[in-house]
Amino acid sequence: MKISAIGASVAVIVASVASADVTYTFVNQTWTGLDFNEAFAASTLTGTLTAVKANATLNASVNLTYADDLCVYMSPLPAEGGLLQVGGFTSLNADQRYAWTNGGSSAPGTVVSSTRFLTTGINMAANPTQSIWVGNGYGGPGAPGTSGTWTGTITLVGVDLAPVPAPGAVALLGLAGAIGGRRRRA
Repeated sequence: MKISAIGASVAVIVASVASADVTYTFVNQTWTGLDFNEAFAASTLTGTLTAVKANATLNASVNLTYADDLCVYMSPLPAEGGLLQVGGFTSLNADQRYAWTNGGSSAPGTVVSSTRFLTTGINMAANPTQSIWVGNGYGGPGAPGTSGTWTGTITLVGVDLAPVPAPGAVALLGLAGAIGGRRRRA
């Protein structure tokens, strides 16, 4: 009877770490050209990234920053040569690069609402040094003084936050080990 309860508890813990989606939300966030925020640090996500969704509005633009310059970038640092770039006019030389399907205007109020499915999913466990960055993917020497202000969300499909066991779950597993240990010693 006790073993069944322990097994059920472990099943609940395992079920709670199944993959889902994670969302990064920003409100009136201004990024200058090629400026990024670390949305998710390395090793904080689990699962396989299969798609990226944008649902955002460009509130303000300077020097022709378009709504679709909102950029999701996967790299150890926000420097050229990462694994993934979604959005942004300026190429960051990522292994996989996708453009949003709409948002090609610098007019305030322009919406970028698009889902981009990756040709090759990215396994987060196999890439533990990669962070997810969100920012303005338009800038550089040929586009000085660019900036954009957005409000909205970026959703990463197929990944979840790395689980941190709840104190009760850890205690339950420790108790299960203690009970099991006592039975074997008796």
